[in-house]
Amino acid sequence: MIRPLELIHRLEQSVGRALVGKPDVIRLAVIGLLARGHVLIEDVPGVGKTTLAAALARSIGAGFQRIQFTSDMLPSDVLGVAVYQPDRGEFVFKPGPLFTNFVLADEINRTTPKTQSSLLEAMNEGQVSLDHSTYPLPRPFMVLATQNPREYEGTHPLPESQLDRFLLRIRIGYPAASDEKTILRGAGEHALHAISPVVSVGDVLELQDVVERVRTEDSILEYLMALVAATRASAPLALGASPRGSLALLRAAQARALADGRDYVVPDDIKTLAVPALAHRVLLRTRTDPGAGSGMDAESVIRALVQDLAVPR
Repeated sequence: MIRPLELIHRLEQSVGRALVGKPDVIRLAVIGLLARGHVLIEDVPGVGKTTLAAALARSIGAGFQRIQFTSDMLPSDVLGVAVYQPDRGEFVFKPGPLFTNFVLADEINRTTPKTQSSLLEAMNEGQVSLDHSTYPLPRPFMVLATQNPREYEGTHPLPESQLDRFLLRIRIGYPAASDEKTILRGAGEHALHAISPVVSVGDVLELQDVVERVRTEDSILEYLMALVAATRASAPLALGASPRGSLALLRAAQARALADGRDYVVPDDIKTLAVPALAHRVLLRTRTDPGAGSGMDAESVIRALVQDLAVPR
């Protein structure tokens, strides 16, 4: 296999041709992929969420499906259904759109909790269980879900158990003026259709294996644990990060280290990824709770905890 750093740079540059001016966002999406995780993209419509997911899949030559979630969608619309075939005298499973490498779960909070929960096993185990049978999903498998943080009418907020399945929560944001001019000239749209694979599915699977071998010293683990413990003791938070959150932050930090060309984790990996890996896993106190902060959001709380925590030397 070619050096991991070269493969990752190829992948990021390819996606960057379609998603103009957002290298940090692309890096986070690639980190999510390398860490075998899923990504929640929380942003307003029209900033490139679909472009990011499609460009990532095209750059790898992997399967891609976009599922538009609506209030009348059923779990079978996502997972698939067993159909009786008279000529064979038996039920035959017809896979749903979830059976691909990259799934864009668009506006996931617009569907019912029952349909949302149908994704849990797939995201956690990489498989789907239906009618006493288990069907493995393709590898790599990654869900990129989107939701609009400003429009809540007719939505079903994701419960904590579902949010906890996402390795990272990211925001794309509006482009800079110069980048928006490039987009208006059609560069991003044309580039998306012109993208051809720059790494293979096999390369990605090997990179995911390499991430697991990235070294983490005890001092780094203790730093990570201290940060997570701080979320559990924080006055503005009613609920701190779970052990799954600790594992998610560690896996993401290992992936970032590899993307930076290192085979070991440094404190800056933890600091940089603390907000995208932990902020969606904590719960703020309501204003009526004792000790509730004034006007703080979860991301601000995590940033403050990172700033106050001593960095290991």
